[in-house]
Amino acid sequence: MSAPSETIQPTPSISSAVPPVTANKPPHVLIGGAGLAGLFLGILLERAGIPYEIFERSAEPRSLGAVMCLTPNILPAFEQLGLLDELLSISKPTITGVMLTDKLKLIGKAVADCYDEIGYDRVLFSRPELHAMLFKKIPKEKLHMSKKIVTLDQDQDGVTVTFDDNTTARGDILVGADGAHSSVRQQLYKTLEKDGLLPKSDTKDTSKGYICLLGTTSSLDPAKYPGVLEKESESYFMFGDKDTPYTVSYAGSVRDSWSVLEKNVVKKFPDWLTFTIPGNRICWNVIVQLGLSSTADEHASSSGWTNQDNKKMMDEFRDFKTPYGTMGDLFDVSDIEKVSRVYFEDKLFETWTHERTVLIGDAAHILLPSSGSGAANAMQDAVLLANHLYDISPTNFKIIKTALSDYKNDRFDAIKDQYPQSHMSANLIFGHTFFERVFRHVVFSWLPKSLQGKQLIKDTAYRPQANFLPLAPKRGTMDVIPQRPSKRIEKEKEEAAKKETAATAL
Repeated sequence: MSAPSETIQPTPSISSAVPPVTANKPPHVLIGGAGLAGLFLGILLERAGIPYEIFERSAEPRSLGAVMCLTPNILPAFEQLGLLDELLSISKPTITGVMLTDKLKLIGKAVADCYDEIGYDRVLFSRPELHAMLFKKIPKEKLHMSKKIVTLDQDQDGVTVTFDDNTTARGDILVGADGAHSSVRQQLYKTLEKDGLLPKSDTKDTSKGYICLLGTTSSLDPAKYPGVLEKESESYFMFGDKDTPYTVSYAGSVRDSWSVLEKNVVKKFPDWLTFTIPGNRICWNVIVQLGLSSTADEHASSSGWTNQDNKKMMDEFRDFKTPYGTMGDLFDVSDIEKVSRVYFEDKLFETWTHERTVLIGDAAHILLPSSGSGAANAMQDAVLLANHLYDISPTNFKIIKTALSDYKNDRFDAIKDQYPQSHMSANLIFGHTFFERVFRHVVFSWLPKSLQGKQLIKDTAYRPQANFLPLAPKRGTMDVIPQRPSKRIEKEKEEAAKKETAATAL
């Protein structure tokens, strides 16, 4: 990819009696991170006519080889951007989740069959395929790879970032979209903590409750796996018990190799999940609830886990049953090079913005994936932030700070409300206490499907779209939360109406 468009020496952040510069042009936006949130924001800014550049720390585009779900909360934004049909071409609708014991005995089903009311299906697909799809939508000259942000400095007239190759870039706004272990957030918080401006809660480590091993099979023979041909994704959740324990260590560091983690072990109950996706493939996850405590920095730098470590971990799950045979059968047709091991973390940061810097996605809030809303929330962040960036006119320090603060105020409570729900969903799906097992049976065996449907309709009423583009057509019979209009467009309409009135009077 090309080098940054502007390279200068960092400017010290100092107060000045000189008034900040005001420009009658859109702000130049620097985006740290080419993940889903950063790419989606780039696509939105491209449509808004706002100049931007994306800086990614890795040398090549990459994304975890995991199954992913998108909900009706974000699909209208895909539709208005003209991306929905392409997304659906790599997806399968997910309507029914089948809950099974480790012996494949039916516990119950989670049914999301409310298409007429909601207007969209929840869709499942391989995360790398969505990432590749969005990556191709960004002009090459606006993507800069191998650019890890190591320092940032902001003043009245702009923000400067320095990369690990000693080059720099300067813009009007910096967006941290670089994930759970965001370099932008770390650099921002370092300055705020030094100045006594960082809340204590933001200095605490993320909470890690689960470890997950995940992968995707190669294309399978439909004669042996007929379920892969179904239009709807077959989604199975298998729950372990005392007969399917897994050993995990409370000692050592996540940097340690598997051989070290084998010491001082305790027994845990794993869960394993399978989902069919297009291409006659099956995505699989193995999830273990942990008591392991480790810091975010340890997680981010845990390079000691090799393919051999992952394979040894997989060997413990080989005999676990699935509707397709054993997990070992699926492992044997999965590329070990694309098997990933991740931690499920959660944390809601209080500080999302300061001066010219703003955080979105996992850089600002990390949700447990049990509710399937993490990626949708990250892209909703991008939509709301793009709306506020579009309203910046003229471009100056005061208006930028107000716009970023308004974005945080629009999103924070909505995200905060989801945290209890994500924990409840995690306990419901992955919990193994006696109460959690009983709760799971009650919900999936006895709870009326009508109540499940009502909750789903409530959860999908919030569907933000880009307010500077024509809205997607209304789909479904349910009422959705009204879209807030663009302040800039409303102001332009008022000014046009005044001019028309004045011209008529003449």
